[in-house]
Amino acid sequence: MKLYTTAVAPNPRRVSIFLAEKGIDIPVEELNLGNLENLAPDFVAKNPMGRVPMLEMDDGTYLAESLAICRYFEEIQPEPPLFGVGAQNKAEVEMWNRRMEFEVLGMISQCFRNTHPYWEGKIPQVKEHGELCRTTVMQRMEWLDSELADREFIAGDCFTVADITAHTGFALGRIPKIRIAEDQKNLQRWYDDVAARPSVS
Repeated sequence: MKLYTTAVAPNPRRVSIFLAEKGIDIPVEELNLGNLENLAPDFVAKNPMGRVPMLEMDDGTYLAESLAICRYFEEIQPEPPLFGVGAQNKAEVEMWNRRMEFEVLGMISQCFRNTHPYWEGKIPQVKEHGELCRTTVMQRMEWLDSELADREFIAGDCFTVADITAHTGFALGRIPKIRIAEDQKNLQRWYDDVAARPSVS
């Protein structure tokens, strides 16, 4: 088993944090996205989307998409549970993780891709869309700050994959200058607490 990844991208980082929380150590191969190693013919033959992370299984098959990889490891090593416990809690974690994917990580990613000079000439950019995503995620941060007023983590009292998704989003936000506002004390407290976890720091 081997994980193809890159340390600087948010979705591979989600898997890295997840594995660290589980205490799972597997061989890793770092790909340099700047050098387009993820688009090399041998890698694309394994993963036609040409994206990381990708997990090479012992039987020679391949599993891509960060959340799918996390779910695989949740199944083979349930402790500590990062997708919830019991029917209702698992559904709540799923709900909050999807919210963090769409409303935080996704919005910040689109802002970065559509407004930052790094992507100029690499992909089509629609700066107006990027700025709309910036405005939207700033509103979502106000909402999330209020949600965190009475609980420690995104989906409740336990650290879950929803916290991993949200934290990787906010970490990426430093590049397009999306910052937690000074008056968002609950959100800042949550961010600092997660950043201090060994799996993240």
